Amino acid sequence: MASVMVQKSIREGFGLTVSEALWKGRPVVGGRAGGITLQIREGYDGFLVDSVEACAEKIIHLLGDPDGSAAMGEQGREHVRENFLSTRELRDWLSLFGQLKSGAAIASPSKSYGFAPEKK
Repeated sequence: MASVMVQKSIREGFGLTVSEALWKGRPVVGGRAGGITLQIREGYDGFLVDSVEACAEKIIHLLGDPDGSAAMGEQGREHVRENFLSTRELRDWLSLFGQLKSGAAIASPSKSYGFAPEKK
């Protein structure tokens, strides 16, 4: 299995390969484009890069630090679990429907892609 995943796109939608790699506990080096930027938290579970040189530098960094790389991978897995799985989407929809039914304040978009309850 790969130690690091690279998604060096210059144009990208959401790019499921990024979330799939994070879910497998691998840090990701990704191009600063589209939906990739929504999935990678800079320096926490991967790196966002603008050039081929920066991409190579981050890959070498991750390969040279297996413990740090593993920690980033685990943080990425948790990020996907909390924000991008269908169970999260279901919770967000149920919360929205509950608010609408009770006449509570309308939900606002969450940081991920669903809805989150308004903070009181």
